[in-house]
Amino acid sequence: MGDEKRKEKEAAGGRSRRRRSRRKTYLVVAGGGGSDTMSSELYDKMARDLDDHGPRFLEAGATSQSLSLSDIFSLKDGSVVPILKVADPPVRANVLYLSPEYAGHLLKAVKNMFLPYFDKEIWFQNTSLYHFSMFHASHHLESVPATPNEIEAEVEAVKDVSVHLCPLKIVLDRVVLTSTGVILGLWQVTSGTDPVTIRGELRKALPRAPQKQLYDPVLLHTSFARLLGSPKLSSGAMGKNSDLLAFFHNLVGQVNKELHGFEAVVSELWYVEEFDVLALALNGRIKARKFHLGCSKD
Repeated sequence: MGDEKRKEKEAAGGRSRRRRSRRKTYLVVAGGGGSDTMSSELYDKMARDLDDHGPRFLEAGATSQSLSLSDIFSLKDGSVVPILKVADPPVRANVLYLSPEYAGHLLKAVKNMFLPYFDKEIWFQNTSLYHFSMFHASHHLESVPATPNEIEAEVEAVKDVSVHLCPLKIVLDRVVLTSTGVILGLWQVTSGTDPVTIRGELRKALPRAPQKQLYDPVLLHTSFARLLGSPKLSSGAMGKNSDLLAFFHNLVGQVNKELHGFEAVVSELWYVEEFDVLALALNGRIKARKFHLGCSKD
């Protein structure tokens, strides 16, 4: 009898270890690994974009989706308003959500620095929709048609993934201004499930998704605002900042002084249908299914 009980106990322990082992494939904890080095290299490259390509937004240059600024923004009654266009078919995006608790502080810092110079030439991201794009089931470059039943199956698959993900503690690595005029926050993960792992699990859960995704696997970024035109500078100020690149770098540098090292916690994964082009960025029509990251931190 003693031998039988010992064997049962060992078998149960083996099953328990196997369950824990399977679960750990989801719970990769970030911080100090190779992905940090890779994201830092990527962020260095993104920070150089403005110098490498110049401020293309001053010439109404192309956006990240090959749209001109005049295609997506207009001035109405002295205010910048988005031009919403139907997305046909709708984009299906999976994003991590940043609570307004954090977004409000970030917006305040960016607005205080940029608004005096850009006034009606800037669009600020809605603080109720700050997000980190993770993985697309269908996007503007490669649409993947889906029936309502197929969409619901995708929703359930993403929900199943969310159960096994840990909330992310993140820290703002830097703020950058891109050549297309987007003010971005670039983040590092100090604990929780690594973005590379999240994207990998979503890939497995959504096998019909486009092979070519929109973002580098290590990237964790939020859009704070978009510049739409030239800064309003007095002749004296322009004399001090005749080099516009130096002027932009100075503004970004001051924002970084205030926000570098800002910490936040991300605990929701959203499956979002965007019925308008760039709906999450432009306050367009969306349908969001929201899932809490179910694994509590050790």
